[in-house]
Amino acid sequence: MKLVVTEKNDAAVKIADLLGAAKPTADKVFNTPVYRFDVDGEEWVTIGLRGHILEPDFTPSLIYKKRGGWSGVTAEGEALPAELPANLPTPPFKKKKPFTADGVELKGWKMEALPYLIYAPIEKLPKEKDIIRSLKNLAKKADSIVIATDFDREGELIGSDALSCCREVNTTAPVSRARYSAFTKPEITHAFANLVPMDDDLAAAGGSRRDIDLIWGAVLTRYLTLVKFAGYGNVRSSGRVQTPTLAIIVERERERMAFVPEDYWVIRGAFDAGATAGPTVGDGTEAFEAPHATARFKVEAEANAAMEHVAGAVSARVASVEKKKRTVAPPVPFNTTSLMAAASAEGISPARCMRIAESLYMDGYISYPRVDNTVYPDSLDLAEVVNAIAANPAYGPYCRELLAAGPLKATRGKTETTDHPPVYPTAAATPDDLAPADYKLYNLIARRFLATLSGPATVEGTKVTLDVAGEPFVAKGDVLAVPGFRAIYPYGLKKDEQLPAMAEGDTIAFNGATCTKKQTEPPARYSQGKLVQEMEKLGLGTKSTRASIIERLYQVKYVQNDPIEPSQLGIAVIEALDKFAPHITHAEMTAELEHSMDRIAEGEVTKAEVVEKSRELLSEQLESLMPHSEEVAEALSDAVAADAYVGPCPKCGKDLQLRASHKTKSMFIGCAGWPDCDVTYPLPKGKIEAVPEKCPTCGMPQVKVTAFRAKPRVQCIDPNCPTNQEPEVVVGKCPVCAERGLDKQLIARRNPRTLKRSITCENFDECATRYPLPQYGDIIPTEEVCEHCGAPMVVVKTARGPWKLCPNFDCPGKEEEEKAKAAKKGGKKAPAKKK
Repeated sequence: MKLVVTEKNDAAVKIADLLGAAKPTADKVFNTPVYRFDVDGEEWVTIGLRGHILEPDFTPSLIYKKRGGWSGVTAEGEALPAELPANLPTPPFKKKKPFTADGVELKGWKMEALPYLIYAPIEKLPKEKDIIRSLKNLAKKADSIVIATDFDREGELIGSDALSCCREVNTTAPVSRARYSAFTKPEITHAFANLVPMDDDLAAAGGSRRDIDLIWGAVLTRYLTLVKFAGYGNVRSSGRVQTPTLAIIVERERERMAFVPEDYWVIRGAFDAGATAGPTVGDGTEAFEAPHATARFKVEAEANAAMEHVAGAVSARVASVEKKKRTVAPPVPFNTTSLMAAASAEGISPARCMRIAESLYMDGYISYPRVDNTVYPDSLDLAEVVNAIAANPAYGPYCRELLAAGPLKATRGKTETTDHPPVYPTAAATPDDLAPADYKLYNLIARRFLATLSGPATVEGTKVTLDVAGEPFVAKGDVLAVPGFRAIYPYGLKKDEQLPAMAEGDTIAFNGATCTKKQTEPPARYSQGKLVQEMEKLGLGTKSTRASIIERLYQVKYVQNDPIEPSQLGIAVIEALDKFAPHITHAEMTAELEHSMDRIAEGEVTKAEVVEKSRELLSEQLESLMPHSEEVAEALSDAVAADAYVGPCPKCGKDLQLRASHKTKSMFIGCAGWPDCDVTYPLPKGKIEAVPEKCPTCGMPQVKVTAFRAKPRVQCIDPNCPTNQEPEVVVGKCPVCAERGLDKQLIARRNPRTLKRSITCENFDECATRYPLPQYGDIIPTEEVCEHCGAPMVVVKTARGPWKLCPNFDCPGKEEEEKAKAAKKGGKKAPAKKK
């Protein structure tokens, strides 16, 4: 039996389907799906992992107090560095089970223990125990093993970990590696016909990243959380790449805050090329505006003088007409960074872009999306890809034109690697095949691919200088003269600005001018797409991690909005670290470690050497931070208060703040004067932002609420405010009470304490019947009952439209609906396979 190990279950299904002589047989080993099929009479089995099945963590026996105290020995059995003697006393922490918040163990950890954690040994612990058990069961019976995880550092590490589990039960089976870039039959067939050895250096490079990120993230996050663990956004996250990325955002915000705007004046003139004082110009219907030639006046008196010169003028003379053509080269192929940047410009965040791209890749619509390469390899048959996607009617005519024009020649980017080709479409898809967001990204990728095979576009620019009483005005216009690649790739294309036809010496009507005072603007904040590009330029993170790092900054409330704006807390974290441990916030040290990981992949240095070097760098930075913990805590405390401020407390006058419950972790509004002042208010579901305007009805503070798939709205924080009151709605009879012979009503109402809506029996104390309701939308009774459970059917009317539902979450009909949806999804049209 040949065992094939893939990174995910979807990949296991695809490979079995593409390689098998017949449809594979779905089976289970314990609880893990596997797929059995024959290849040339040999039995093959594919099993999909769930990403990483082993996870690095600090050796538990050396983190917690055990008999004998601190061991002082690394995972490799080597003594700790000289500055940490082998006979160190037990670090000062308690013997209680650690409390975990956001993945950070906190209870029992004191500040003085952090230097020990830097050098604590690391071991790999099981993460997916059920999958590991199934994998070992198959490995025992395997005659040979093929690792078919994604071909990159992460995939090589996942495969290496899976192999280590297999080797625990089978030490003799030969092992090989399948490398592929797309789930197409030619690609998969070629990969398994040309198996290669495992790349241990590549796996070690991926392992070093996980170890280093664990050490830096654990130590810095614990440090920031311990100095200030309370209130809004409890855990103060930090990391090797996350922190310098946040520093980029904060630095841009500092530039904006330090920016001093300057006044300037712009004069615009209105002209009519049809109403002339001399020969007629144009078709007599076009009017246009043109800015003054100098565009800006820094001195108001000069602008006023120019306005005086043109006052009373009724005509303008065409002083000159200049026409120039410029060529716009077609774009280069997509790599991960340029794909995320282009998708961001179309409203798809980098994190969402990668999730959708991964789904498209697994479904066989695009090639592997995590790549640095911007040069198509010679082995890629460009004409075959064009023929494949021509099945989409939107591309068909253009594809046929490309093929008819002769041999295809693609543009080339600056980065050429040999692991994967740039991102390109591998099968045709239409809007009927994919969800709207998925097709939006697929369409971008498909059009970009066709654009890289197209000719340049030609833009014709026209510049007309108009003389009005000695004052020059300039009008500019651009027209796409030769579409070239722009015929298929319209992204970023500006609308044509066609000027009326004019010739030098013509006289046209002048309809007056306006003078507008303006101010210079500060540097723009980074969009998510621009930030990804800046991270790549500075060597921060990798193609696979940059999107998740940005997403993490949002999750811990260090940044908000897009373009990205740092919160007060995010600014405070960077300012504190930059003051006492500046190397943590600078990109140079992180980029140096990234380069060291590249050297591991090349076999020039070992994983142990690079990890040890990173420990030393972190130890130096922590040594600088530790004496200033109180100053850091004060800075973070002020920032937390600023970010969490909602308004004044009506009882004591202190600040009302967004706070988190220590027990439930749920958010609420509470007074900063607690425990002396016990004023609290519940929060509605959704993203919450304070607004300066008070409630016009009751005068209490308001918040802006952005709920999932709902328009943002401003809401008073006081549940008793008339604006928050909803009339109770009788929706029908209680089916539970009816079974007992009671005639009781079900009533839709909002709980004033929690703000949650539900349908509740009026006899709730005895009946206990309650159905949850969507938090927003009008509730309309229907006088119908659910055929499955007898609960009253209601209509929920929102801005997205009304829909009818049974409010009973335990209704048997809901299970039938889920099965129907799953069956429909399973019958989704599959991408066309290449033959």
